Amino acid sequence: MEASKVIHAIYTDDDVLMAAVKTVKAKKHHIDEIYTPFPVHGLDKLMGLAPTRLAITAFMYGCVGLTIAVVMMNFIMINDWPQNIGGKPSFSYLENMPAFVPIMFELTVFFAAHLMVITFYLRSRMWPFKKAENPDPRTTDDHFLMEISIHNNQSELEALLQDTGAVEINIVDKDEAH
Repeated sequence: MEASKVIHAIYTDDDVLMAAVKTVKAKKHHIDEIYTPFPVHGLDKLMGLAPTRLAITAFMYGCVGLTIAVVMMNFIMINDWPQNIGGKPSFSYLENMPAFVPIMFELTVFFAAHLMVITFYLRSRMWPFKKAENPDPRTTDDHFLMEISIHNNQSELEALLQDTGAVEINIVDKDEAH
């Protein structure tokens, strides 16, 4: 049952990890996952991951926030309860729009930020009380972990990973890894 085994190569430096990823990819091995304590610039491109669409959702959420701000201010300050504040007439929304710009900006940012965080957590399946999927707690502090599935090539992978600068190499059952 060697197909259910994975190899965990642990690194202590992000530059060594990046060089190791290049070497492993050049040898045509598939890297299942990499766990890092902080975002490593360029790692997503090296891994061949698709670009994120989170920025597109943030823009759409910002548009929703801007629309809600405009509709809310038009209803409250023009239609429902118009007030003469500081001598500004309340005859139309356009006449008062310069005074409403801070509110429009704030609600745009509020909606984009909060809904984007909620979307990120849902998309990443990180809901409250979920068991952590991190195979080694050291990767939340100062270590980097590369996970590769073993397909009858354990000794070859161990030698390759040792040459790339891995400080520790562990063979674990895939079901126990997460």
